[in-house]
Amino acid sequence: MEVDLSPKLAKKVYGGNGGSYHAWSPSELPMLREGNIGAAKLALEKNGFALPRYSDSAKVAYVLQGNGVAGIVLPESEEKVLAIKKGDAIALPFGVVTWWYNEEDTEFIVLFLGDTSKAHKSGEFTEFFLTGSNGIFSGFSTEFVSRAWDLDENVVKTLVGKQSGNGIVKLDGKFKMPEPKKEHRLGMALNCEEAPLDVDIKKGGRVVVLNTNNLPLVGEVGLGADLVRLDGSAMCSPGFSCDSALQVTYIVRGSGRVQVVGVDGRRVLETTLKAGNLFIVPRFFVVSKIASPEGMEWFSIITTPNSPIFTHLAGRTSVWKALSPSVLQASFNVDADTEKLFSSKRTSDAIFFPPPN
Repeated sequence: MEVDLSPKLAKKVYGGNGGSYHAWSPSELPMLREGNIGAAKLALEKNGFALPRYSDSAKVAYVLQGNGVAGIVLPESEEKVLAIKKGDAIALPFGVVTWWYNEEDTEFIVLFLGDTSKAHKSGEFTEFFLTGSNGIFSGFSTEFVSRAWDLDENVVKTLVGKQSGNGIVKLDGKFKMPEPKKEHRLGMALNCEEAPLDVDIKKGGRVVVLNTNNLPLVGEVGLGADLVRLDGSAMCSPGFSCDSALQVTYIVRGSGRVQVVGVDGRRVLETTLKAGNLFIVPRFFVVSKIASPEGMEWFSIITTPNSPIFTHLAGRTSVWKALSPSVLQASFNVDADTEKLFSSKRTSDAIFFPPPN
C-alpha cells in the first residue's frame, strides 16, 4: 500500500475579520480520499459569526479551544441553541443546519471530522450556505425566491443581497444573539474532558469513548470517537482495529513519536506528532505511540458508531496471552525459558504503559 501517511496541518480556505475556515486536502493527505474522510477546523475571533450552513457529510465536531454558541437545526425540528466549550463533542448528522458564534476574547476553535462517502468530493466537505454572497438563494432568480417566500421582490432583493459576507462575518459587539438553553445540550453534546473515564491507567493514560450509549446521535452519523490523554513518556500499546475501522487522529496537545507497521512487517510511518497534526491509520495496520515528556492528547474518530474493537499486541489482554506456550515457542522459534520470560511480562490489563524506571 504505497500511500503517504505523513501527518499534515490544515490550510486556510477562507476567512476575514470574523475568523477563518481551514481544511485538510486529500491531495496532500491521500488517506482522506482512500478512507472517504473529511477534516476541517473553524476558528472564530471575538464576535465572529459562522453563517448558517449545511454539509454534504455527516460529522463529529470537537471544541479544541474557547467557549462559544452553536445553533443546530435537525431536519424538521426546532432550533437548539447550545453553550459549548473546550472538550465538547457534538454529532452532526446529514441535513443538519448549523451556525456558530464567539462572543469572548479567546479564539473559539472547532474541529470537524466526518464521513465523505456520500459527498460531492471524496475526502472533502462541501458546505452549502443559506445566506451570504455565496448563499444558495443568490443563485435563484428573484421571481423564484419571491414566490417561495411569498414576499415582494424588492424585499427579496434586500434579504438575498444585503449580506455581502462569505461564510464568516464579524458582528457588532452590541448585536444580541440567542441565549443558549441548558436543556438543549441534552443528547446533543458530551464534554469528553468531564465524562466518566473508560480507561484510566496511573502514569499511563486516560480514554473517554464517544458512542451510541453516551451520545445517541453518533448512531445517525455512523462514527464513533475518543479522546485519549497519554501521560509524559508513556506508551500506547501496539494494536489494530479488528472491525475494519479506520483511525483518524488529530493531535490536540503535546507531542510524541508514532510508528505504523503494515503488510509484510513493513514500517510505513515513523515520525514525530505535534499539536495540529492529522494522520490516518489504514485498516488493520498496527500503530503505537510514545508521548514526549510533556505528554500527548489526541481526538480520534473511528468509522463505526459503536465502541471500536481493538486487538492489542502487548499487555494481559493481548493475543499473546491467549496463545498456547507451545504455539509461542514454535512461532518465535525459541526455547521454553524464553517463552516463559516473554509471557511473564505485561500482566496487567493496561493498554498504556508508564515510562520505564
